[in-house]
Amino acid sequence: MPVAGDPVSGGTVLVEDGRITAVGADVRVPAHVPVVDVRGRWVLPGLVDAHSHLGLIEDGEGWAGADGNEVTDPNGARLRALDGINPADPAFADALAGGVTCCLVKPGSSNPIGGQAVAIKTWGRTVDELTVRAPAGVKSALGENPKRAYGDRQALPSTRMGTVAVLRDAFVAARDHVASAADGSAPKTHHGHEALAGVLAREYPLFQHAHRADDIATAIRLADEFGYRLVLVHATEARFVAGLLAERDVPCVIGPLIHSRSKVELRQRDPVTAAVLVRAGVPVALTTDHPFVPIDLLALQAILAVRAGLAPDDALRAITVVPAAIMGLADRVGALRPGLDGDVVVWSGNPLDIYQRVLRVFVSGREVFTATDTSVDAE
Repeated sequence: MPVAGDPVSGGTVLVEDGRITAVGADVRVPAHVPVVDVRGRWVLPGLVDAHSHLGLIEDGEGWAGADGNEVTDPNGARLRALDGINPADPAFADALAGGVTCCLVKPGSSNPIGGQAVAIKTWGRTVDELTVRAPAGVKSALGENPKRAYGDRQALPSTRMGTVAVLRDAFVAARDHVASAADGSAPKTHHGHEALAGVLAREYPLFQHAHRADDIATAIRLADEFGYRLVLVHATEARFVAGLLAERDVPCVIGPLIHSRSKVELRQRDPVTAAVLVRAGVPVALTTDHPFVPIDLLALQAILAVRAGLAPDDALRAITVVPAAIMGLADRVGALRPGLDGDVVVWSGNPLDIYQRVLRVFVSGREVFTATDTSVDAE
């Protein structure tokens, strides 16, 4: 299942020097290349999650491993998720067991500007080995989370007005910094301004945490004002403004779908949102928002979306090629296509069948996960 093309029965994926060099039914395998025979199984690209806190909010560590929110400054543009990730987090092994080979790790949503996102693979010894792209975007949040974080302290921002004011001030300052740099009057380095300057230059998007339709409208208003690329994260009420999002070509990272209405902003949570948006023409990816839903359940998000009306092909795209494109990595991950990384996952069957599971995982052509022989279909 190349995802980016038609299924190939009895096909071969050829990986050389970490990259896919051929995919098809009649691929000639060079003599020096080892052959992995998985006849009767389904072979797909590694899954991609465009919104997670993997390694940044660690499993089983509690306070000691919670490094997702630096709630001391509402403008955290200079902060980098890269600097807080622990590759020893056991959730990395879970990701591989769920077929997830690439994800975007972002700071949390307590700050209006949380910091810089990093795209990583889910296998490697150090975060530097894991990193695919940094920065891969800047995380921002509207609505309830920053209001709560700073309102409890009677500090700015304690309202939606205050949150947007922080964002607007930060982008104006970054824009002024760029102008000053052009005429030679700016200081040599300002990490926060420079991170936002990359957003303003459309080098990478602003990932906007927003649930309510009014917050989504605010996110669009700000993007129009400053001209940056916008990606909505969660977008719980996005189905109410689907036409507007399609008109503006704003991608949405929806989910997690297996989640309760745990706060006011989630009252309108409905798994049908992904299907409504795709029908309207909005690019849709699905997420676990790990660790709030374990990252190995990414395929389950797709299954739930199908049950709520999303077409199976679109569901597979929502956990492969679409998140890869959102992350700016369509030339690296998300499909089985020559030139892309050799991230290949062998499933016991259709991954949209709840009874199927991951059997083997290859990252850049190297086998990094093999299932134990405990399933009912073990040979």
